[in-house]
Amino acid sequence: MAPFQGACAIAHNGPQGFRPGLWSTITGSGMTADIQQFIETHALPADVVTARTREIYDALLRRSRCLGCDNSNGGNFSRLDAADLRLMFELYDALVFDGRIQSLLGGTPLSFRLSKRMTRVAGQASRRVVRNRQRKPVRTEYEIAVSTTLLFQTFEEDHRPVVMSGIECRDRLEALQRVFEHELVHVVEMLLWVESRCTAARFQSIARRFFAHTDHRHQLITPYEMAVTKFGIRPGDRVVFAYEGRRREGFVNRITRRATVLVKDGRGRRYTDGGRYAAFYVPMEKLTRVERPEK
Repeated sequence: MAPFQGACAIAHNGPQGFRPGLWSTITGSGMTADIQQFIETHALPADVVTARTREIYDALLRRSRCLGCDNSNGGNFSRLDAADLRLMFELYDALVFDGRIQSLLGGTPLSFRLSKRMTRVAGQASRRVVRNRQRKPVRTEYEIAVSTTLLFQTFEEDHRPVVMSGIECRDRLEALQRVFEHELVHVVEMLLWVESRCTAARFQSIARRFFAHTDHRHQLITPYEMAVTKFGIRPGDRVVFAYEGRRREGFVNRITRRATVLVKDGRGRRYTDGGRYAAFYVPMEKLTRVERPEK
């Protein structure tokens, strides 16, 4: 089965009436205009990109309380903390952008979050405008979130090649770097132009010039792919499982971190096929696929 071609998600909650390209005018800052020109024109040679991303890789293992705690695994860390994303931001801003992102942020908050619920997107960058009771904007906040579900189920035992943003990754930390670089480009774009789309030419130009990315998608192993390759289960398959000491049989409706299995139940919720079902959220390893008899 071909790997899922994933990307990131962008959450944008901004003031109405803003148009891309006006941000530096709105701020009225010569410094912002200089940074915008830098982002639009600067290009790092490929060997410099490789050297700086490796320097960041080594610094993360050396300075993080989580990533480097199990040296035997190298970059295949088994623990991750939001503080590691903060450290990663500081390293990238210093070594790649010469502090320009923090200059753009000023006192604007940029927070970092780990998510177990993100099962298809590797990362998410968001911009949120906080408003008062009169609906007037009072401040703007930014956030970068990273999927721990996808990271931690990738690079297990005999895994297929993992390509992130067009670059093959050897371990979990390299994959995390590619995810973070992608989301960092979104943050830079939102700071300068408000709008950001990874399918757009401007985004891809920035990602290519600063990080040598050649694609905007990821190929981390998703729960769906894991269900198919490891357990042989797909949506629509009939399965059996034990619940409260009873054997239950139903069909797989959806696969995220667990499988959503629908079991016929006269008191259950009515679905689009007209039947009533009770929904069970079952770990994949607890399911047994029921072979359908050949016609």
